[in-house]
Amino acid sequence: MAQHHQRPGVAPFTERTPRVIAARRLQRRRERDETGLFLAEGPQAVREAIAADAMKELFATAEAQDRHPDLTETATLVTDSAIAALAETVAPQGLVAVCHQNGVRLHDALAKQPRLVAVLAEIRDPGNAGTILRTADAAGAQTVVFAGDAVDPYNGKCVRASAGSVFHTDLVRAADAAATVEELKSGGLTVLAATGYGDTDLDDLADNGGLGEPTAWLFGSEAHGLPDALLAAADRRVRVPLHGRAESLNLAAAAAVCLYASARALRRAASARP
Repeated sequence: MAQHHQRPGVAPFTERTPRVIAARRLQRRRERDETGLFLAEGPQAVREAIAADAMKELFATAEAQDRHPDLTETATLVTDSAIAALAETVAPQGLVAVCHQNGVRLHDALAKQPRLVAVLAEIRDPGNAGTILRTADAAGAQTVVFAGDAVDPYNGKCVRASAGSVFHTDLVRAADAAATVEELKSGGLTVLAATGYGDTDLDDLADNGGLGEPTAWLFGSEAHGLPDALLAAADRRVRVPLHGRAESLNLAAAAAVCLYASARALRRAASARP
């Protein structure tokens, strides 16, 4: 049995306990922006938060503490109704962590000389954004930029869709997407815009050795794509070839194809160096 982190005789926190109320406010972007904190729920997210030394406080039900004693040694015991108030899922898993945001400025991220960067330009859907963040992390991207009027990467749905990757990469929020592209170019990255109407075929680019240099990929919203100004600012406008009869790929799938093509080319280029 796990040790419940409360003094003997002290009742579990409820949804009306001030610390729970304060944590629940982090469901709002304004509160997240002001405090630099966000919520992450479920054992996988908590495990990643602990590994990243990003967790400030953990709330857990007695059942969750008994199920995950390795994660909950310092957890604050709360009622099921308190977890239900903190969680944004239909079936909460009994664990909700208050975490520190790991955002950095683009200048500082570029100082580390990343070889693969994903830029989410004006992407408003948190599920898509979190999935691309997860994919970028899996492909080895060191930096993910949320540019322009993009969703908050610390939005609850985005955090869940990232499956822990929100803790792994340098996360940048940049209000000016056009300035972001220029700064990426100045940082030595080739900027590629993913678009179904691109004049460059991804397979051709890969075959011709065009993906072997440090690269930043621009991805636009599912509904509207990339703004014309960003398409024009990119070094190349790249389309994913469609070999079957499908009209298009969805955004997350297209991003995965592009990022993994780059990841493979970058590995090859690195192994070919003397």
